[in-house]
Order: sequence, then structure tokens, then C-alpha cells
Amino acid sequence: MSRKLGGAVGMLGVLLLSAQAGANEVVMQFRTQEDPASPADPAVCAAAPFEVNVKLGGSVYVPEHNPKDGKVVDGGGRRVGSATACVQVTDSAFPAGQQLNVYMRYNLPEGRFTARGTCTLVSNDVPAAGLVLAGCAMRLVDVPTGFVGGSVSSTSVFNPRKLPGYATGSYYTLYAYRDGRQRDASKVTKAQEAEATARARE
Repeated sequence: MSRKLGGAVGMLGVLLLSAQAGANEVVMQFRTQEDPASPADPAVCAAAPFEVNVKLGGSVYVPEHNPKDGKVVDGGGRRVGSATACVQVTDSAFPAGQQLNVYMRYNLPEGRFTARGTCTLVSNDVPAAGLVLAGCAMRLVDVPTGFVGGSVSSTSVFNPRKLPGYATGSYYTLYAYRDGRQRDASKVTKAQEAEATARARE
């Protein structure tokens, strides 16, 4: 394993397995980006409790931060999972303040997490006309064994006009509660790393 890959696996373990806020609380931070090689799962959108008219598929990456100021210095070059976003768009002008119903599925090394909530549009002209910025807040409605629920939030960019130089994607924070069985980053095993690699290929 190269030093760079080893560091990435180590960071993945810290971000995805450490109980940062308490013994049964887990914080996961990751980035998604629309990816033709990872299309939306139609079965996920079929389960959404509203009419879906936009389906997005993407890959999941773990970004690296500068510990001195928190800036992202690397968006994450190694794919660690996939995601499906199911959206109900009611106004294609995407006016600021509009709320969109969203239903999400994240296939992560820890398992499959499904969330439901809304995205509030912040702007549709920064830094270019037609580029949509939004903030999303969702409740976890389906979680892997060992979890009892939680929430997901994001800062998101949507590029419906396919403007050059901009990608559709989000930076997420997933906050989940375990069912009482304490785990920590030191328990990351070779088997878990292999499982993470397998999920990244989904």
C-alpha cells in the first residue's frame, strides 16, 4: 500500500468510524460529485414519497482539510462509495428561497444510509447565471444495522444548464447514533478496508 493510499485509508477510518461527539455518536464527512459512471439507482427514487422528476447519480469521496484553517486542500481522489439523489423540482427557474423535496441514498463503507428532507435554494446566479447553490437538511429514515438514526446536512451546487467549469455535487455532514455498541477508529480492520473498497466499486 502506498503512503498516499495508506493515509487516505487512515483518514477514512477517522472520518467514518470515530465517535467524535460521544460514545454512540458518529460523524461522517464526505463529498459527492455527479458521475456518469455511477448512475442514479431507479429503485431508490421509486421509493421516494413524492413525485421525482430529477434523478442524479454520483460518486463519494473523502476530502482532506488543512488542520490550521479547515480549508479543503484535496477534494478526495479516491472513490469510496456512491450516491443517488431523487429530487422534486417545481420551478425550473430555481428561484432563491424555493424548497425542494429530496430523497437520498448513500452507499458508504459503513453501509447504506437513506435520508429524506428538503433543500433550500440560496441563489441561482453566483458565481454565474444558471448555477444553483443550496443548503439541504434531511432525516435518516433507513440506516445500517447497529444504527438507530440521525441527520444529514449539505452545502450543494446544482448545474442544470451544464455550464462549463462547474460540477454538480455536495459537501455532506452525516450525524448518526449507534444503538449502544461502542466502536472507535482503532477497530478499523483489514476486513473493513476490504469492504470499503468493495462498496466503492458499486
